[in-house]
Amino acid sequence: MIHAQQTTAANQKKRPNPYIAELEKAHEYNNALASGVKLEAGANIPKGQGTTSNETLKYNDLLTNGSDGFMGRLRYSKLDIDLPIYHGTSDDTLLKGIGHLEGTSLPVGGIGQRSVLTAHRGLPESKLFTNLDKAQKGDIFTVAVLDQVLSYRVIDKITVEPDDTETLFAEPDQDLVTLITCTPLGINTHRILVTGERIIPTPQSEVDAAERASELPHFPWWILVLAGTLLLVGIYVWRSGYPPQTTHQQLIDDPKKERNL
Repeated sequence: MIHAQQTTAANQKKRPNPYIAELEKAHEYNNALASGVKLEAGANIPKGQGTTSNETLKYNDLLTNGSDGFMGRLRYSKLDIDLPIYHGTSDDTLLKGIGHLEGTSLPVGGIGQRSVLTAHRGLPESKLFTNLDKAQKGDIFTVAVLDQVLSYRVIDKITVEPDDTETLFAEPDQDLVTLITCTPLGINTHRILVTGERIIPTPQSEVDAAERASELPHFPWWILVLAGTLLLVGIYVWRSGYPPQTTHQQLIDDPKKERNL
């Protein structure tokens, strides 16, 4: 435990200040949450006690790593899963990636926390969590948020009936992430819950893999990389006092482009 604390402290010293501030807010939010949430049968939206009494910690304002609610990245290489994580579990969100279940811990780690991530199976345009039924105890998956990469070893896999609503409580002495999807494929009468427990420290091989672009064909990670690059360029230009350049032809093709830059 002492070694883990020393490693965490060393990593924090290396982090840019904006990351430290964001992570501190996320941990504060997690500590303020009630003990768990409930998913109603057939619903994506949480029902129950997963709220925070601190109104300054707005869920959608935390871990806003870019636009469109992008929060982080989940890699489960054994199951061919490498997908973006977004805020919330609305239908629109679950069509484009993994949704973080609001009311559960944000996926930044911590003893006594359980983050819940959910996605569809069997969509024609993307596999998403199609292979989650193949998860096995001992598998490793990683969650990358901001500049940290957290690894989790699968310790539990269960199938539950939706009318027996599963309460996803945090465990006081464990750091957990639970992955949820519907089953059987195409029928969706039950839910698969795959839970992983944090590995400390994160294996270096997982850190290295998280720093690489996805090798999987079903999600264009280059879009997120490009978006991040454009954001940095925009900040640099704004701080330099010069407006971004827009060509005359671009304005002819799209008069709204100047407002969108």
